[in-house]
Amino acid sequence: MKNFICKYRFYLIFTILLYAQSQVFAQTKKPDFKVLAISENGGHHVEYSKAAKIWLEKLAEERNFSIDFIENTNQINDDFLAQYQLFIQLDFVPYAWTPEAITAFEKYINEGKGGWIGFHHATLLGEFDGYKMWPWFSDFMGGIRFKNYIADFASATVKVENKKHPVMKGIPSSFLVKKEEWYVYDKSPRPNVDVIASVDESTYSPDSKIKMGDHPVIWSNKKVNAKNVYIFMGHSPVLFESEEYQTIFRNAIFWAVKK
Repeated sequence: MKNFICKYRFYLIFTILLYAQSQVFAQTKKPDFKVLAISENGGHHVEYSKAAKIWLEKLAEERNFSIDFIENTNQINDDFLAQYQLFIQLDFVPYAWTPEAITAFEKYINEGKGGWIGFHHATLLGEFDGYKMWPWFSDFMGGIRFKNYIADFASATVKVENKKHPVMKGIPSSFLVKKEEWYVYDKSPRPNVDVIASVDESTYSPDSKIKMGDHPVIWSNKKVNAKNVYIFMGHSPVLFESEEYQTIFRNAIFWAVKK
């Protein structure tokens, strides 16, 4: 009996030590890659950004990458961006960036220093708040300019056009977006980008007269060296109730971060 108790204690202590060691290893394990996410610190998109931050932090913990969040471009320069393998533009506008941030970001994208995922407000291209339009960013997004939007929101069906694109892995041929303030632009970006998905404007509920006709909502620009994808949907936190949306977001991260 005494020998049994001793052996039991030994195995118990061994198990505890093994568990403790595994926890230390998990906490000190080097992340596979680093992500930078920029979002606005106010306005009516902030609830989406809050939900995205919670979701991203959970994903980072589960999939062993690290993520830092910023709310302005003051820190952005070549050295700062060099830390990160992926830049996520969460509802952050393409204007009012510092000159140094503009130069560093253009270099980061043009030279493929890392990947990029942009959402929603990233195509608010035009003259806003006293700032001129950023021509390079307009070209990056297919040469478009913001024209109008559905201010009172609408649900709609998004149709996948390029089912073979890695961002669409596990996504059905169409899926419902329950709430969005669909933007329209002065023209379709299609001639200048690779369209991955578009919204079926005939499915707007409630219906709206604010339509483009050809209306891409997910696309990529192969004319730059960075792997990139723009995902228009990104206004409401209810998007994170959608398995399709979460899957697209997740796919985009792991696709864009790989060179």
